[in-house]
Amino acid sequence: RGDKRMLLPALSLLLRADPRPTRGLSGVRSSAAGAAAMDTVLFVECGMGADQHGQQPTKACVRACRNAIEFNSLPSMRQLIPGGYAAMKLHVNIGVPSAYVAAVDVEQVSRVFPYGDVHVDIAPGGLLADSGVVLEAMGDSTSDMILAVACVTVGYNSKA
Repeated sequence: RGDKRMLLPALSLLLRADPRPTRGLSGVRSSAAGAAAMDTVLFVECGMGADQHGQQPTKACVRACRNAIEFNSLPSMRQLIPGGYAAMKLHVNIGVPSAYVAAVDVEQVSRVFPYGDVHVDIAPGGLLADSGVVLEAMGDSTSDMILAVACVTVGYNSKA
């Protein structure tokens, strides 16, 4: 029970993250887009993406985001959010292996989402695995396989 009470304030802080790009000791990177501060959460979806060859963390992050949202159809979203798509807020939190955090193109990741004010945070996480082979023809410089995990939160700010 104590953990659940701690989670809500932490989630609240996470959803109101600073919108400026950052590079702190934690390795967190944020998009330059406005902070997707929201006080009403409509849904949260999670996804996983991998780049098996080429060591391209942006590709793994894009795939994780697409996986999180690809099987959703929310035709009433415009009616649910006061102000429609223009007022929709998306907070995208992605974990990627720490060695690759700085190489993620957050602007390219944000383009996965066709609507709303998108805020992307990249943090150390995900998984770095061995693909078992180095295929130079596929762009490999190592046998690193990058797995990213995305959590996409969608909502709006009722006080706007």
